[in-house]
This record gives sequence, structure tokens and C-alpha cells, in this order.
Amino acid sequence: MSTIEFTDRFDNMSVLLNSFAYKLTKNVEDARDLFQETAYRAITNKDKFRPGTNFKAWLFTIMKNIFINNYRKKVKQNTIMDSTDNNFYINSGKNVVANGAESNIIMTELSNMIERLEDGIRIPFMMHYNGFKYQEIADHMKLPLGTVKSRIFFARRDLKAMIKVRYNGTNIRSKN
Repeated sequence: MSTIEFTDRFDNMSVLLNSFAYKLTKNVEDARDLFQETAYRAITNKDKFRPGTNFKAWLFTIMKNIFINNYRKKVKQNTIMDSTDNNFYINSGKNVVANGAESNIIMTELSNMIERLEDGIRIPFMMHYNGFKYQEIADHMKLPLGTVKSRIFFARRDLKAMIKVRYNGTNIRSKN
């Protein structure tokens, strides 16, 4: 296929390619960039096109592969750009300072709530929290296994009720 024939066929497909590029990127500028990259790759690799095959499918495959490769690069970079005038990168990772004040306050409040539980349910709950298995707690406290499980359940239930009253249904999330 001559260069003139190739260029004419490509020009006839440009509207469809632009539409497909916009469908992939959902952004006019990114669609233009994708179209230009596709045009460049198609023209530089025109010798790889086999006459008698579907020209449209060949171009669309080139565009789709470029889009997928660019998407994968962006995901790997995972860099967020600041849209302010100075264009600094945010969350670069070098000088990130963790502030655990909120979680420290919540943990203090939760510890106080646990301390308000009756000893009969607080002790098995704390042992379970510290990693003891139900059977180990039962053996240590000389209680039946079912009683230990019930007491831990009651402790959780009472803590949930205290949390609900304290935070009035607000969403508490763990930062871990």
C-alpha cells in the first residue's frame, strides 16, 4: 500500500478514531493526545499492516493498546498532582508526618469505656483482646467454655451500646 493510499484511509477513519479516543479517556485533551499517538504509531508502522486485513480494526487495536499502556503507567506512578498555581506534588512520600491524635483520643475513650464494664465480663474480654483463646481463658478463670464465650459477647454488646451513645451514630473508622 502506498503512503498516499494509507494516508487517505487513515484520514477517512479519523472521525471514528477521535470518537473512540474520547470514549476511552472521557477527556478532550487526553483524547487528542491519544489520537496523535495512534496516528504516529500507525504511520511509523504502516509497513506492518497487511493488505486485505481490516484497517479499522488495526487502528483501533493500536489505539486501545496505547490507552491500556498509558493507564498502567499512571497506576504504577500513583502520583497525585496539586492543581494549585505552583504545581507542587502532594503526597510525595518524603516528608509525610503521621498525626495520630484522633486515634489516640478515641483509644483513650474506648479504654475508659472498657474500664467501666463489670469485672465478670471485662476480664475475659481483655484476655481475649490480648490474644488468649477461649479455652485458655476458661481454664485460667475456671469457668465453662460457653460462659467465657457469653461473657465476651456481653462485653462486646455493652461496648457497642456505649459507643453508640457516646458518638451518637457517627462513623468511627480505624486508621490501621
